[in-house]
Amino acid sequence: MRHLAGVASLICAVNLFIGRTFAWLSLAIVVVCFTVVVQRYLFSVSYLWMQDLYIWLNGAMFTAVAGFALLRDDHVRVDIFYRPARARTRALADLIGVFLFLLPFTWVVYQYSMPFVVRAWSYREASANVGGMPGLFILKTFIIAFAALIALQGLAMAIRSILVLSGNEQLVPTSIQYKSDQRLTDLAKGDA
Repeated sequence: MRHLAGVASLICAVNLFIGRTFAWLSLAIVVVCFTVVVQRYLFSVSYLWMQDLYIWLNGAMFTAVAGFALLRDDHVRVDIFYRPARARTRALADLIGVFLFLLPFTWVVYQYSMPFVVRAWSYREASANVGGMPGLFILKTFIIAFAALIALQGLAMAIRSILVLSGNEQLVPTSIQYKSDQRLTDLAKGDA
């Protein structure tokens, strides 16, 4: 079980690193968008590559941080029954959800996007706009990264569920402990 916990910790560390790194793209998006607006309305200058850039940065950021958002439990969820449930009930719901919905979803995204991405790489696809950004094929690759990062974090969630259901809650990495479990851990350490 400790090996499973180690795998979950590693997956969480990868998504944490990628999420924190790519979250900085939001600042770049604001700077580039602000620059485009200032150039257009104050100097009557427009560069198509800059307009492509902030849209592409936005796409890269949101696809790369999806696993990080799942790690932090930031995805939208209707949790009328989930939130007040005991940890074992949530673990069972997560385990079923990961194998019934999340992993099949990521497989479908991967299967349908792979030919799309391979075709883009085969001719080094660039922006359709004249004067636009080169390297659209790199941005399209983020679709595969999205599926992989979400699937990996789903695997970490499944491991968490297995650890909780097998009575090994103490092995669950801190970053993916259930919220009520996290509060109990903090209270046990003396934090209020």
